[in-house]
Amino acid sequence: MTTSQAYTADAPTRAEIDSFAGATVIEFGANWCSICAAAQPAIRDSFSAHPTIRHLKIEDGPGRPLGRSFRIKLWPTLVFLRDGVEVARIVRPANAEQIETDGFNALA
Repeated sequence: MTTSQAYTADAPTRAEIDSFAGATVIEFGANWCSICAAAQPAIRDSFSAHPTIRHLKIEDGPGRPLGRSFRIKLWPTLVFLRDGVEVARIVRPANAEQIETDGFNALA
């Protein structure tokens, strides 16, 4: 899945997320967030090596239930899930290597 798409406000429910089979990464952020925009090259580079992993870009903010259920505080935040269970989290990733080492390796 491409990472160039905008963050979507149309988020699945937490129950839907919890029922996902296999590997999923949820990227929480906001379309107006300059830190999120600056992180996109690293995120795009890291996902290019993992094209089969489900990647959801979810718009977060006050009153957004999915972000609150994951206790998201800063953007972007990548939550790595295996069969609906969080196995890793990266807040404001610095580079693709960090995403690979701290995130994708936890899914292996």
